[in-house]
Amino acid sequence: MIKNIIFDFGDIFINLDKQGTYKAMAALGVTEITEEMMEVYHQYEKGLMTTENFIDFFFIKFNIPKKDLINAWNAVLLDFPKRRLDFLTELAENKKYRLFLLSNTNDLHIKWVQNSLGKSFYNTFKNSFEQFYLSHEIHFRKPDTEIYEFVLKQNNLIANETLFVDDLKENTDSAKQLDIKTWNLNPKEEDVTQLFSKNYFN
Repeated sequence: MIKNIIFDFGDIFINLDKQGTYKAMAALGVTEITEEMMEVYHQYEKGLMTTENFIDFFFIKFNIPKKDLINAWNAVLLDFPKRRLDFLTELAENKKYRLFLLSNTNDLHIKWVQNSLGKSFYNTFKNSFEQFYLSHEIHFRKPDTEIYEFVLKQNNLIANETLFVDDLKENTDSAKQLDIKTWNLNPKEEDVTQLFSKNYFN
């Protein structure tokens, strides 16, 4: 029986344009994403690099104004439909399940989200969860299995009593290795508000 639900953030609650940053960087003249760039991105997402050093890396490499780099980096982020917040707050209020957020989210992105949503909306969202785990704060990132082990251990969760909702198959596949139940949500066809129409709670 499911007692705990771990939610991803991007394309679960907030909509994403997954190609947004690539398109914005291409418009600035950066058309190739190298292994070095991906390694820097992963380090930043784990909080192992400061925002200043992250932006400096691209500024030095491509001589693009820092403001343009930040705007390009945040181009992946779109809107957060209120129906999803309403669904979450109702779920939190009935206290039937322990709720957790687990997201690969970096410092620049979460600041954009806070500014975009406004303090009240953001705090209502954050406070709906027992724990609010962002990769740059806990120094783990999905799909590494260590991140799920960390959440399970920190909160004394039993894996097969836990459902993990994420839009990326590589993330749900790695969680499955630990016997966590998963919903690999397809954001083009499904919505998190449909959670209880699935068969996870029967």
